Amino acid sequence: MQQLSGKMAFITGGGTGIGRACALLFAREGAKVAVAARRKEKLEAVAQEIIEEGHQALAVECDITRRASVEHAIRTAEERLGGLNVIVNNAGALHIGTVEQTSEDDWNRVVAVNLTGTFLVSQAAIPVLRRAGGGSIVNIGSYLGLVGIKQRAAYCASKGGVTLLTKAMALDHAAENIRVNCICPALVETEMALGAMQRMPDPAAYRKLRESQIPIGRAGKPEDVARLAAFLASDQSSWMTGNAIPLDGGSTAA
Repeated sequence: MQQLSGKMAFITGGGTGIGRACALLFAREGAKVAVAARRKEKLEAVAQEIIEEGHQALAVECDITRRASVEHAIRTAEERLGGLNVIVNNAGALHIGTVEQTSEDDWNRVVAVNLTGTFLVSQAAIPVLRRAGGGSIVNIGSYLGLVGIKQRAAYCASKGGVTLLTKAMALDHAAENIRVNCICPALVETEMALGAMQRMPDPAAYRKLRESQIPIGRAGKPEDVARLAAFLASDQSSWMTGNAIPLDGGSTAA
């Protein structure tokens, strides 16, 4: 039996990277999937890919930093899919810099997407999950929500917030059969991460350096994250809530 049979999932940042990988795997595992993001052409391509494989998918344009946009997207997904019982908060933003190198606009952008976006989607989704009799919220955080590194001040702050928001929501809603967990990946080969590396003076050397800092010796792939997300979305993880799980090739083991 497919591990997500009967599930209905809403995935932010669903047009590329980890969100796309989650959408494809969830559909293959039996879920109906709504992918949400601002770039509708990317979403429609993912939804079409899923449909061509014989599964059900929906593309929903959504700006997760705007409450009205989030509420409309959640409502649309619930109506079109017949309910929702899985939420994947995956959309993210990155800024490289110390506190001194981070403008107020950069700070606000990163916090708005990574932390406030997770809050707004969860806030809109919890009543929907409650109507479905419960469900699972999977937040895509970062190992930089557990430890710090240089030149990631805004990113670490925002992802640290996601880690503790996860734990607070898990405690608040456990009695309603709503589980909340957080995946904390290290470097993953996504459009955002690869784009940041390409902006370095020597992209190849920078990638080699970053991968050398990972004990397993390679960057993660979006599919690595999707497999853990599918487990957390499934009933196989029914006794797990409030966890921030490193998925980092051993980066936080020391």
